[in-house]
Amino acid sequence: MFRLTFRFLGLLLLAAAFAALVIDGTRSIAGGMLSLTPLGQTMLWLMPDKFPVLKPQVQHALPPLLWDPVMVHVLAAPTWLVIGVLGLFVLLVTQKRRPPIGYSSRGP
Repeated sequence: MFRLTFRFLGLLLLAAAFAALVIDGTRSIAGGMLSLTPLGQTMLWLMPDKFPVLKPQVQHALPPLLWDPVMVHVLAAPTWLVIGVLGLFVLLVTQKRRPPIGYSSRGP
């Protein structure tokens, strides 16, 4: 049951990544130049009241070395890339294991 739920979540994340890619592509075509929306800007657009409060809390909870080089680069990465990688990771983790080669699952 949990595998089904997480696989559905992974597919939703991939669909959201595709939608973000289409939005960036449309903006790029309309503007005549490459336009990528960073994850930080998307989060600010989705949570305008909570995102400024979230930043100090995450800085306090994470070690300083993890915030500055890692989270700053993740928030600067394109939204479709971060969500797509997360969705692929969820789908790969919840994938069924394949039976080993050379062993039969049938009875004797």
